[in-house]
Amino acid sequence: MTAYDYVLLGGGAAGLSLALALARSPLRDKSILIVEKDEKKTNDRTWCFWTDAPTPFDGIARRVWTRLRFLAPAADRTWDLLPFRYLMLRGLDFYEHARRELTRHNVTFLRGAGEVEDGADFARVTVALPDGGVQTFTADYVFDSRPPVDRIANPTYNFLKQHFLGWEVETERPVFDPETVTMFDLRTPQRGGITFFYVLPFAPTRALVEYTLFSPDLLPPEDYEAALRGYLADLGAGSYRILETERGVIPMTDQPFPRRLGRRVIAIGTRGGRVKPSTGYAFARIQRDSARIVASLLRRGHPFAIPPDKLRFRLHDSVLLEVLAREPDLGRPIFTAIFTKNPIQRVLKFLDDRTAWWEDLPIMVAHDPRPFLRAVWRRFF
Repeated sequence: MTAYDYVLLGGGAAGLSLALALARSPLRDKSILIVEKDEKKTNDRTWCFWTDAPTPFDGIARRVWTRLRFLAPAADRTWDLLPFRYLMLRGLDFYEHARRELTRHNVTFLRGAGEVEDGADFARVTVALPDGGVQTFTADYVFDSRPPVDRIANPTYNFLKQHFLGWEVETERPVFDPETVTMFDLRTPQRGGITFFYVLPFAPTRALVEYTLFSPDLLPPEDYEAALRGYLADLGAGSYRILETERGVIPMTDQPFPRRLGRRVIAIGTRGGRVKPSTGYAFARIQRDSARIVASLLRRGHPFAIPPDKLRFRLHDSVLLEVLAREPDLGRPIFTAIFTKNPIQRVLKFLDDRTAWWEDLPIMVAHDPRPFLRAVWRRFF
């Protein structure tokens, strides 16, 4: 068996981000094995996030915007985001960037499906290879970002899905503002949960347009496609070509995800609860988590001394999910009130768990507080 300092199960956003954080730290000489079952040679997803500081990924961002638009039946607001910027990363660009940097370090990539067995002195990782073979490795620590099981272990928690279909389209007519992201366009029938269009424009005739829902159940595939066709028709796009397709399902739950999975195993990424429960955003949270894991390794010699999510923000997520799950028709008016009655910078800080408690108050009272009080009562009493 080959011994490594660290084995990362999963070579997606969480695994590669942690490997990059390690490679950029005093731990850069540690031996790392990254096990990923997919080749990661296609653009299988897109990550977006906002920031008010430079990032290591500025150079590979597909696009950066400083304006954001929110649309609802009775609202149409556009803001300048500064000092924030809204960035888009293509999955393939991120994978290639990470591989280029990590191959200059003591990092090995292996394609296969890994399983881990915890131990007192080391963890054992068994990898099933594409050719049917099996290899076994040991590691001081294993970082597990494999997708979690899609179920609720405790029915007292809420579970929704953020599910979407996106088309990158090139249109006959110029219908997009390339300087402005449309974060929410809620001018569409609400189907069992908050339902909206999300537009990332690259040129007046080119954009990624996504039809997105926060709800417990998926739609038939043809329903997503019909919604996108209708939206493009309503924009007056004329004829169009579909250049790329993106679809996904992101878990939205207030069920706690255990971080420590054993004496030598820690969960990261979605498996470690790094998806923001009430929005589905994860990339920026993964970067912060990677930095905290590296800090724990440096200070304590193990990865487990990472601070838990603040109780206040966990409560915000839980209450909002409770409302969206039990009273889904309130999703559109709640988001409309939050976005139209607060400065956009405050809203972005709130969605990123960076507000002080006094900044939370205007967010919380933007809409009639009674649904939230009912949710608190149901959730805790």
